[in-house]
Amino acid sequence: MSSGPLSGVMVVDLTAMVMGPYCTQIMADMGADVIKIEPPEGDNTRFISVGPAYGMSGVFVNVNRGKRSVVLDLRSEAGKTALQALVREADVFIHSMRAKAIAKLGFGYEQVAALNPRIVYTNCYGYGRRGPERDLPAYDDTIQAECGIPAVQEQLTGEATFVGTIMADKVAGMTALYATTMALFHRERTGEGQEVEVSMFETMASFMLVEHGNGGIAVPGAGEVGWCRALSPERGPQQTANGWVHIFPVAPEMYEALFTAGNRPDLIKPRTRKDVQREATFLYQELKKIVAEQTTEFWLDFCKRHHIPVGQVRNLDDLVASLPTSTHPHAGTYRVIPPPIWFGSTPASVRVPAPRLGQDGPAILREADYSEADIEGLVRTKVMKVPE
Repeated sequence: MSSGPLSGVMVVDLTAMVMGPYCTQIMADMGADVIKIEPPEGDNTRFISVGPAYGMSGVFVNVNRGKRSVVLDLRSEAGKTALQALVREADVFIHSMRAKAIAKLGFGYEQVAALNPRIVYTNCYGYGRRGPERDLPAYDDTIQAECGIPAVQEQLTGEATFVGTIMADKVAGMTALYATTMALFHRERTGEGQEVEVSMFETMASFMLVEHGNGGIAVPGAGEVGWCRALSPERGPQQTANGWVHIFPVAPEMYEALFTAGNRPDLIKPRTRKDVQREATFLYQELKKIVAEQTTEFWLDFCKRHHIPVGQVRNLDDLVASLPTSTHPHAGTYRVIPPPIWFGSTPASVRVPAPRLGQDGPAILREADYSEADIEGLVRTKVMKVPE
């Protein structure tokens, strides 16, 4: 029995790709019983990258650990009936289909709430239903484009590019997580279930404008949008004599210590914290010249002694190599990303690895009071698929 803070919460998960599965992966780490409903061909992310085994891509293994998989053909009435049985017992229903598609299947909010009025029903969309783009498909790249990331990158580098991670998917997934758990908290206090909507575009627009709304949020405008320090073309890691670091002085006295160490007294003058922001491009430029004269080890030690924020630049191989290993019963040894949250009384954990396609279907339907004959009938008619 799990001891996580969501222990006892049952989640019916009809999400695919990354946004929704990332949300429910964290719920599983926190102790929830996440039942992943997959179509007969499986979640596409099973096959989009390499991983420890066929049908177990690295992406799938990461965002679907801790879940149980049942394959149901929801085009059939028998498949819909089986899903309805699970919905009646669930605390959360979460999906990542477009609004018209989920309603056509018979599992829109009103239909699900009629089966279970206490349900927390979370929609994970590309675009919100109240906007003109509500019926358009959306992926991380399209949302990065729509929310201004390439435009910001162009200001930094002169070329409109995406950032090197699926940021929109993951930020929206975390937003769906806190939205769902807030609705669960409300239900625990009042007994009232409700519908929740999280869209990638609205999430990322909000995320980007935290600092970049800047003077543009005033009416009338009080200055340009975009935060000057974050948009400085000189902002970034600094090359040392033998590697790369990122030194991040945030106060005038930190620059004074660094300029003294670099034998540049001509750069030392009275500055306020606001001056440090306004002069960011000049200060970053001069700092790069100084850092290049000493080794990575020198600067790591120097900054730690002077309480200046510093980090050694690591590559992806370094990060992966630092992970603990585990054994998957069908895919062999693999590396596990530990839960990043610590609880004193209700610890999170990776209880089980990502499931094979449909591996838990019979057990899940037994819990929903299906007989062995009924389960065998679903498998025989291919409404439910189980591993060979």
